[in-house]
Amino acid sequence: MPLVVPGMMGGSGNQQQEWMNKLVGKTITDGNSDATSFAKQDLPKEHRVLKPGAITTQDFKPDRMNIHLAEDGTVRHVDFK
Repeated sequence: MPLVVPGMMGGSGNQQQEWMNKLVGKTITDGNSDATSFAKQDLPKEHRVLKPGAITTQDFKPDRMNIHLAEDGTVRHVDFK
């Protein structure tokens, strides 16, 4: 059985799924969260919002949440890399 140390792998599958459930289909705003949007201030400190076609760095930061947007500005995917 592999050694698993809590916190060493950044965003776990469960954490990623929790954020997917909270964000997918919503827009990210500077205001308050509601049924169709999510406030930036409620996101983890280490995050980046990626628009379609955005150029990104390939550095590996397992604690950084990447929020991928669709063309209409809604969240389509969340991952930790």
